[in-house]
Amino acid sequence: MEIAGKTAFITGAASGLGLAVARNFLGAGASVMLFDRNGELLREAGAELGERASWHAGDVTDEDSVAAAIAATRERFGAIHINVNSAGIGGAARTVGRDGPMPLARFEHIVRVNLIGTFNVLRLCAAIMNENEADGGDGERGVIVNVASVAAFDGQTGQAGYAASKGGIVAMTLPIARDLARQGIRVMTVAPGVFETPLLAAAPDELKQALVSITQFPKRLGQPEEFAAEVAHIVGCAYLNGETIRLDAGIRMPAI
Repeated sequence: MEIAGKTAFITGAASGLGLAVARNFLGAGASVMLFDRNGELLREAGAELGERASWHAGDVTDEDSVAAAIAATRERFGAIHINVNSAGIGGAARTVGRDGPMPLARFEHIVRVNLIGTFNVLRLCAAIMNENEADGGDGERGVIVNVASVAAFDGQTGQAGYAASKGGIVAMTLPIARDLARQGIRVMTVAPGVFETPLLAAAPDELKQALVSITQFPKRLGQPEEFAAEVAHIVGCAYLNGETIRLDAGIRMPAI
């Protein structure tokens, strides 16, 4: 799918990977709707990105909130062709720690935001994509790109909830691609390694250096622009479907 002239609905778009994708798409000639819980950061991003960018604050786990944002996208831009789901949270806790078993509410919250929130958004976006005119010789109507993590494969100590949520995204990629094949909608997932995002920027230098040391090549943190370039490549390559791509400089996470 050509990015130029299309509209993208991007979650987690107020900063980090999602904002990098928005900048990339705008540079390629698309319009973007930024969706995030942080209204203040959204306003700042919207002011920076210009008239082909709009924003809507909300929660990916709230059906009404997402539906309202999608309706606003259609009203402003007329359609949704691309959906990128980068909203997510962390939250480390051992299954049984010093204070006893992990609170079930913590596990549920991580899974609800990362996994259920991703599915909530993509299913609503896919229903709108289904109304698009078929594009090109393949009859493509939409592209969905979800964001997992290398934790889906290499979950570390204390990452049961996070790894489960990201592993669920990986596991549902193929069946959703099969579900939506008839509609001409592709579904892909990117599993990033360690990237220079606001969350990681606040980490101690020792931790960042430890992570860099276990990458293969290049020996550095990933840049959000590299993630955005991979997402743009997925959108543009119609033969990519139903698969997860690790974007991680060859990192394999140790147990701790």
